[in-house]
Amino acid sequence: MEKQKPRAILHSDANCFYASCEMVLNPSLRNKPVAVCGSQEDRHGIVLAKSELAKKCGITTGMTNREALSRCPNLVIVPPRFEYYSKFSKLLHEIYGRYTDLIEPFGLDECWLDVTDSIKSPMEIAEEIRQAVKDELGLTVSIGVSFNKAFAKLGSDMKKPDAITEITPENFRVKVWPLPCSDLLYCGRATSAKLEACNITTIGKLAMLPRDIIESKLGKNGGMLWDFANGLDNSPVAHKDRRVPPKSISHGITCVENLVNYEEVEKVIIKLSQDVGYKLRQEKMCARGVSLSVKDEKLNYFSFQERLEKEVQDESRIAKAVCELFKKSYRWFFNVRAITVGAISLVPEGDAIQIDIFNDYSKDEKRKKLFATIDQINDTYGKRSIQPATVLDEKKMPQPKSTHSPENEFDNPISDIEVKLPGMFYRGEKDKK
Repeated sequence: MEKQKPRAILHSDANCFYASCEMVLNPSLRNKPVAVCGSQEDRHGIVLAKSELAKKCGITTGMTNREALSRCPNLVIVPPRFEYYSKFSKLLHEIYGRYTDLIEPFGLDECWLDVTDSIKSPMEIAEEIRQAVKDELGLTVSIGVSFNKAFAKLGSDMKKPDAITEITPENFRVKVWPLPCSDLLYCGRATSAKLEACNITTIGKLAMLPRDIIESKLGKNGGMLWDFANGLDNSPVAHKDRRVPPKSISHGITCVENLVNYEEVEKVIIKLSQDVGYKLRQEKMCARGVSLSVKDEKLNYFSFQERLEKEVQDESRIAKAVCELFKKSYRWFFNVRAITVGAISLVPEGDAIQIDIFNDYSKDEKRKKLFATIDQINDTYGKRSIQPATVLDEKKMPQPKSTHSPENEFDNPISDIEVKLPGMFYRGEKDKK
């Protein structure tokens, strides 16, 4: 029997993605320490992403704007523009699509690619992708090349920026086993702490222990990590068109001022529920439960959830259920700083209706048509064209900032960003020259 050749998996990670996109859109930012940060006025004043120069100055993700500026006084802070980052992400995927249709995103800036069936070697493909991204988009990527997804991801993290690292069946014990367990995919802080408490400090130590011992300490997740450490990850790379239905949908905000009574909380819940209901209808899903997360002014965090008697899809029923959950669950020791409303235990809307002789389904159909009409109007004339009257005077939620304000130097609708990127050849243009 012919021996099956090892899989060829790439993991491509765009370096300092948000900050790099900003520097491509505004070349004057190059060669400066740049950080993409939330708004201090809206109390989202933390670092979301930083450039390589900012990183060298000690700037880390999650750091407050104030602390970042104290470490690097000449730091250039720019607000996030996620529409543009999403567009760059799509352009990256177009480059990856030249080599395979097995492309699995891991956030906006990372992707796995399965190039096993390509006539080119995986290292050759990785180099072509690295160069194409630099030439056409002005970004850099670090690429891990390996025989499974876990090691490909690990490889892309080993050398940054603008680099390629190969991990093979022959060399992974030398390259991977000396690394800390926290470098493994899905080995977070809590898991790392549990492993360290057992004196399991490196991937090699993890790999050499019996699998059942690791599972006894960490459960199924421990068995998965043991497989990763021993190069036994067989998980496939998904097709680029595969769409996984969401398991939950949520929307949360940090208020610009603390909420000091239930009436203010109720208005915020109603507004957040609008977005959750809209997304449920877009996804054609219904919720069998709701969740609520609350952060108080002392930064204490609380989370509650509840199963519903009947599946819901519209925001009025979601808001009513979440408000009731808040009233019976939250102990008001401190005022409220942030709220997240969620729809959980989702099912396709076609599976959600349960026959009940006491239910008037004609009312449900009327409500469905009503909210479909509201969605259509809001899609056409603006997100808040129709909203409950009770929230019209709500002032403590951050106000949406238009991407296309006169102050925005790059005032293009995102779907129309087909212009040549500054100083770069756009797709195909290089060949025309």
